Amino acid sequence: MKLRDELLKEHTKENCMRIVHWIGDSAERFAQLVDLFINEEYRVVQRAAWPLSYVLQDHPELAKKHLPVLLDNLDNPAVGSAAKRNTIRALQTVPIPEKYHGVVMNHCFNYISSPTEKPAVKAFSLTVLENLSNIYPDIKGELKMIIEDAMPNETAAFISRAKKILARMSKK
Repeated sequence: MKLRDELLKEHTKENCMRIVHWIGDSAERFAQLVDLFINEEYRVVQRAAWPLSYVLQDHPELAKKHLPVLLDNLDNPAVGSAAKRNTIRALQTVPIPEKYHGVVMNHCFNYISSPTEKPAVKAFSLTVLENLSNIYPDIKGELKMIIEDAMPNETAAFISRAKKILARMSKK
């Protein structure tokens, strides 16, 4: 399979899942996807983002080698919303090594605090921060404050996820 050609063929769930199935747990094939996700033109990056998050959902161990480049990509001001959304979506389920916790928290706090960030990026960021708050309970206060301040101006998706997170945090 020529992965780049397959990504550009069509932007459908069926094609995405065909690519995910082809990659499976292959580190070599996943590396090809990451390379396209990081180094290609906007349309290819956009099309690679969706299968990337699904592969990592099924095989989170594949992220380990590529996490530094995926996180560095978030620092790129030109990173598209699909790349950002699917990277943060993946971070909900992949193990994040301790040395990257601070970088991930900074990104996620910035995303949920931004009035212009896309709703899905914010929602996924909330979950990543909730996960990290189990390791760093000190961030719960800041997370709670930002959520409560933001809720009146947020989307239904953000509010729904935020309420669930606040409820879980109040039980701990």
